[in-house]
Amino acid sequence: MIRLFNTLTHREEIISTIEPNHLKIYVCGPTVYDRPHLGNARSVVVYDLFFRFFRIVFSHVTYVRNITDVDDKINEAAKEQGVSIHEITQKNIEHFYADMDALNVMRPTYEPRATNHIAEMIVIIEKLIKNGHAYESAGHVLFDVESYKNYGTFSHRNLDEMIAGARVEIASYKKNPLDFVLWKPADSDDDISSIFDSPWGKGRPGWHIECSAMSSKYLGDDFDIHGGGVDLQFPHHENEIAQSRCANPKSHYAKFWIHNGFLTVNGEKMSKSLKNFITVRDLLDQGISGVVIRYFLLSTHYRKPLDFSNKALDDAKKAIGKFHEVLTNRHPELTNRHPELTNRHPELVSGSIAQPILDYLSDDLNIAKVIAALHEMAKEIKSGNEAIKENFAATLDFLGLLDANLLTKSQTNDVDKNHINSQIALRSKFKQEKNFSEADRIRDDLLKGGIMLEDVAGGGIIWKKSS
Repeated sequence: MIRLFNTLTHREEIISTIEPNHLKIYVCGPTVYDRPHLGNARSVVVYDLFFRFFRIVFSHVTYVRNITDVDDKINEAAKEQGVSIHEITQKNIEHFYADMDALNVMRPTYEPRATNHIAEMIVIIEKLIKNGHAYESAGHVLFDVESYKNYGTFSHRNLDEMIAGARVEIASYKKNPLDFVLWKPADSDDDISSIFDSPWGKGRPGWHIECSAMSSKYLGDDFDIHGGGVDLQFPHHENEIAQSRCANPKSHYAKFWIHNGFLTVNGEKMSKSLKNFITVRDLLDQGISGVVIRYFLLSTHYRKPLDFSNKALDDAKKAIGKFHEVLTNRHPELTNRHPELTNRHPELVSGSIAQPILDYLSDDLNIAKVIAALHEMAKEIKSGNEAIKENFAATLDFLGLLDANLLTKSQTNDVDKNHINSQIALRSKFKQEKNFSEADRIRDDLLKGGIMLEDVAGGGIIWKKSS
């Protein structure tokens, strides 16, 4: 029995699936105009843990996380950098994968890109026009919020409150300031790769319609769980619900809604607009292990704000070091337990995972009790409790907190200088070819092995052992 807080009803409820033993979940993914910061990564890691847990509980899990690769922010970034939209999106998708792989994030079942689903978006927009919920104006197609009587119910606001408190575009072509764009005309200086044909002329879709189209294609008009950051509750998720239910009047869309809290810096939300963000790559380049970052991102309950600090990172580093040390010091046979570890799809065997961990996760992902249990298990292993060593290793693996490189690192001080230099040369080659994903992979693999790279003046690279 799994209890989760449902944002839709504002209470904890027991999860029940529409199809027997098949859980379907959709999560809003990255908008690839820049490298992911820690706030972005928190959401990805939280839903990765949900995915891992659901795979234990249900016979079949379908997890969809989209990629937004057509958007105003992407257009602006491409113009600022003087590159094509394809170049900027492809580069940032590779960066996203490299950074999330370093955090042991598994790939979802499906990862659709918005640009590959324009036809599905057009179909929904046509339904909305036909059903009297959308209208054309000045080359735009807009959703008429007043045509949907339940608009605002999800975020518990009325129209006047939303107009006063929301950052909505006031435009002469709108009937109501809250009416949101389903399709917008192309600008004269738009990159050709962001312009698509439609019944309403050349242009591109609005942001909100993208998720409705991709979720329904892969999960159906009705599915079990929709997740995302708390900042998406309004207007993005409110708009998704409105357009999806109005296009398919018999649909309830998602039954459960889950929202993770902000990652903050000194109490303020981490965001690129506030220029207070720290990227995953920033920390990896400082020699901080991906599993340490993952532990930090999971260290507070997913619905609560998580404040970034050097102390929190240090605490995470100490915890991960402790977990791996008790395994390597007392049980060297575990060193090669996962020589093939790819940080993407580890095998999850429920019989080997400590049962209390699963019980705590069933309680709205009670991570505080999970972490307390991990420390207690580590303490028992250090005291010589041989019986739980495999449970502990399997539990860390399941949580994405086991790193085979950390297990081997403490057992040898040998450094293969020829290997390191050959990897540096190969990384330089990949960077010249703009294959940033492979270049980052090499850097991360060396870092996991205890070798940190540093760029120096003149384009050179030096390496040293990380702490």
